[in-house]
Amino acid sequence: MYAGPLNSSFSTARDYDGHGSHTLATAAGNFVPGVSVFGNGNGTAKGGSPRARVAAYKVCWAPYEGVQCFDADVLAAFDAAISDGVDIISVSLGGGAQEFFKNSISIGAFHAVKHGIVVVSAAGNSGPNPGTVLNLSPWLLTVGAGTIDREFTSYVSLGNKKHLKGVSLSAKGLPSEKFYPLVSAAEAKHANASTAEAIICQGGTLDPRKVKGKILVCLQEYNDNARTEKSWQADMAGAVGMILVNDEQSGNDVVADPHVLLVSHVNYTDGKYIFDYIKSTKTPMAYLTRVKTEFGSKPAPFVATFSSRGPNLLEQGILKPDIIAPGVSIIAAYTEAAGPTSQISDTRRVPFNVQTGSSMACPHASGIAGLLRTLHPDWSPAAIKSAIMTTATTEDDSMEPIPDDSSYVKATPFAYGSGHIQPNKAMDPGLVYNLTTLDYLNFLCARGYNETMIKSFSNSIYKCSKSFSLADFNYPSISVPNLSEDSVTINRKVTNVGSPGTYKVHVKEPSEVEVLVKPRRLKFKRIGEVKMFKVILKAKVKGKPQGYVFGELIWSDGSHYVKSPLAVKHY
Repeated sequence: MYAGPLNSSFSTARDYDGHGSHTLATAAGNFVPGVSVFGNGNGTAKGGSPRARVAAYKVCWAPYEGVQCFDADVLAAFDAAISDGVDIISVSLGGGAQEFFKNSISIGAFHAVKHGIVVVSAAGNSGPNPGTVLNLSPWLLTVGAGTIDREFTSYVSLGNKKHLKGVSLSAKGLPSEKFYPLVSAAEAKHANASTAEAIICQGGTLDPRKVKGKILVCLQEYNDNARTEKSWQADMAGAVGMILVNDEQSGNDVVADPHVLLVSHVNYTDGKYIFDYIKSTKTPMAYLTRVKTEFGSKPAPFVATFSSRGPNLLEQGILKPDIIAPGVSIIAAYTEAAGPTSQISDTRRVPFNVQTGSSMACPHASGIAGLLRTLHPDWSPAAIKSAIMTTATTEDDSMEPIPDDSSYVKATPFAYGSGHIQPNKAMDPGLVYNLTTLDYLNFLCARGYNETMIKSFSNSIYKCSKSFSLADFNYPSISVPNLSEDSVTINRKVTNVGSPGTYKVHVKEPSEVEVLVKPRRLKFKRIGEVKMFKVILKAKVKGKPQGYVFGELIWSDGSHYVKSPLAVKHY
């Protein structure tokens, strides 16, 4: 064995971390009334497929030489799941962006799909930077993270009567309902600590004599996940509360965490105001309200800042992520082998906890896929994936375009794929874009794979057809990274899974791109009938568009709206 002798934890799928319990319960947890986290978010918890039977396959362990999830374990888990006859595999793991034949999730998922299993995966948490999306295989349903309309709020009141909204899941309030002195962590550092380390409340940098009895302000740097570690440091230094403020790159990405003392996490703009306020007065003061559950927050959903973004740098002809689903401040079951902050010194134990990430979004889609499998047992994994994608929405609760959290501007398909998942609509999509194992093998051929590379995916020797083009790959979304001086023709076929009817096409053209669809009507007389169409794209101005532009293609019979995003760039 690569890591040498194994300890007893390797003999069980028991969860010592909390991530596995949380994702499994989100996908298929049963109905549990009276659930809350420290009294917040009280209600009945359930998973997406609450009456499903579940199996957990443990593939990640304590780090060994920097690796936690070995390829051999990932592939063994896929093999076990296939052998066990599961219907859905939910993979809240980062799959990397290496070639498909070098990627264990890609290979394992291919064999699962070949056995009729739907495989759902997380898009990653490296947004808002472009080209960061993971799990890029077209046979995977890749899920990014959006918000819901529930927030766990803690308001900041400053001595100048300014009120700012933050988020938190702290169990405690301030010792007394009064204003406390406010201090920046940079001004509360030990004499031998650097300002850069102290401002982020790094361990050992805070001077308790400067912190005790005060509300401490710490900086949250982009991609720094040690938010609860900062509050531990503040608590140990004697702070009565903490304000966690985002740096500019973190923007509006605020997270409700189960801190050990009262913390309010505020966005970059409000955080900058707090720092300016501290500098403006000799006696800065502040008060933090206890955490409160609030519903109806707007806009909702929006794309979480951390959710990894397209384009798909491995194969830009496949748009990723595929969809977004709820992934911010999600309450679900948790291990009682660790505290809610996962800090070793956290002795608290909770049966349910709040977590945030595309790992939380993934099992939402997995649970919905499970319901669709029950409702439509004869549908292929590709049909279930298509139903979820083509019925997703690109509008928020106010019927406005879904915003991008990093800037509150209109999000694009590189942020949300086909849109935010809508389970009720997915039950009856009208039409689906189907794909078979042979289509996926032809996709690999189009990437230039030889017989040796394809051997990881096919049990027998597969001879590639020289005529296959990625333009013929029947994906539910359309991405054209190579719009040349001439037109580009995309071929698609749709299968009727609803009532007979005539579908008409509607196109929202990407800027500077002309889109022609032939034919413009598709008439279906029976379930299972397949119709083909062509999408011809041509630049209106030579050499443009230079960057990606976006549009939408919709087939509708008046009651069904089968939507496909368009992403186009001049080559």
